[in-house]
Amino acid sequence: MTDKVAKLINEQINKEFYSAYLYLEFSNYYADAGLDGFENWYKIQAQEERDHALLFYQYLHNNDIKVTFEAIDKPDCDLKNNMDPLKAGLKHEQYVTSLINNIYAEAFKDQDFRTMQLLDWFVKEQGEEEKNASDMITKMELYGTDAKGLYMLNNELKARTYAAPSLTL
Repeated sequence: MTDKVAKLINEQINKEFYSAYLYLEFSNYYADAGLDGFENWYKIQAQEERDHALLFYQYLHNNDIKVTFEAIDKPDCDLKNNMDPLKAGLKHEQYVTSLINNIYAEAFKDQDFRTMQLLDWFVKEQGEEEKNASDMITKMELYGTDAKGLYMLNNELKARTYAAPSLTL
């Protein structure tokens, strides 16, 4: 693994921890709004992001590369209505996809096939993350302005449980 790929992965660890912070901020917003299903959904998203960071962390350690932790930025978002976290979440997932793609492009350039294999999982995961975020927006647009619809959507999200990623490093 080249120094550049290792540096990008190390930076990605911090970005994944930031994602967890961001999703906890969204969870806080929905807790304050009394939407415990949305709160649950974003708490689980935060757990997923933390585990993504740890997968990258373990991968670097498995390759005898020391991880360097940087400060994690405070989430900077202005959440004024129930749609704001959803739209910010989709935008953030698209950003994370671009970061993963950048690491992949660098690994490809270096013919770092092991790293590319690891990143294949993340590429697929990001596709799922963007679809989930987009679907949440669609559902909120369809049902969010109707109290009964919002209630049902909130209950659907309350039922979500956490499943740790099944990626072997």
